[in-house]
Amino acid sequence: MLTLDLTNAPRWHDLAPGVRVQLRPLTTALMVATRNDPAVEAVSEEASDEERAVAFAKALARRAVLAWEGIGDAEGNAIDPSPEAIDALLDVWPIFEAFQLTYVSKGLLLEQEKNASALLPNGPSAGATDIAKPARKPARTARRG
Repeated sequence: MLTLDLTNAPRWHDLAPGVRVQLRPLTTALMVATRNDPAVEAVSEEASDEERAVAFAKALARRAVLAWEGIGDAEGNAIDPSPEAIDALLDVWPIFEAFQLTYVSKGLLLEQEKNASALLPNGPSAGATDIAKPARKPARTARRG
């Protein structure tokens, strides 16, 4: 069942020990705005999927991050979110992965499933196809005596 959060309130997401960000809800409007972001549109046709993912994640984070805790400058002073600081934060691999898993992928998984069950992205059902030939006739059962 799809559960709707009618409050549409921002939520805190833990990205690493001691690091958390407050993010806007991942709405259709936010995704559409991010897809039309100049930085996303500027990614070349020849760019790899990874380069596209980074550009999209950074553009999305610049729109979604409202506040954060546990993030500071080189001197250890707490800093507020800014476009440059958000981009720098997502350049940290474990942070990027956590952002993708805790925020982005939840919206994309729902879109992929279209509110129905889908094959798992990995495991025994990943892209599974039937390979067995259909049975020609029913098997005989043993006689009971």
